[in-house]
Amino acid sequence: MTAEPAPGERLPLSRERVLRTAVAIADEHGIEAVTMRRVGDELGAEAMSLYHHVANKNDLLDGVVDLVAGEINDVVDALDATGPWQPVVRARILAARQVLLRHRWAPGLLATRSALSPNVVTYHDRLVGLLHAGGFTYDLAHHALHALGSRSLGFSQELFDPGAGASAGPLPAELAAAVPSLVAMLAEVAHDDPGSTLGWCDDQTEFEFGLDLLLDGLERRRTGS
Repeated sequence: MTAEPAPGERLPLSRERVLRTAVAIADEHGIEAVTMRRVGDELGAEAMSLYHHVANKNDLLDGVVDLVAGEINDVVDALDATGPWQPVVRARILAARQVLLRHRWAPGLLATRSALSPNVVTYHDRLVGLLHAGGFTYDLAHHALHALGSRSLGFSQELFDPGAGASAGPLPAELAAAVPSLVAMLAEVAHDDPGSTLGWCDDQTEFEFGLDLLLDGLERRRTGS
């Protein structure tokens, strides 16, 4: 076991401490607040000293993504993986989503990274393994990954992004006249759910609805029914 530091003694910097501090800042203030200077301030260190552990801001963000993906792997690997593939994969994806609900900034960051995260790759490797063990050919498992897309990690792109200025209020009269089907739908379906999770609508319900459609369709492809 590592000895606890004495009172007043500063813990040595490490890559993990730097990354976990960045995650904590993002959780509290958003990913835009994560800067080398801010992370250094939180650690009581000069920003320049961080460069011994992360090469630059991009490396910091890549590391943050990998850290969150590692948290996802820890959670899903603790799940029961026995039984039919469909409930096992469904539970895995919804468990991954719960991790992202604790890091609401993470889906947006995941979508911007070009470097491969080892933990994201590991997550998908194990997902393919579950599909193959459940009767999927590797060809169908490949199609499944494309069909699931980001949903396999627990999030999906919303039709409208409230952060980009989308409003749940009434459409302007001149626009409403031109889109009667959307107006009729919006009049019947609430889009301002206070329990919304990662998006605008009751997106947990919409996420599970889409997920179940995909999983049911993949099962029909698997069995040829």
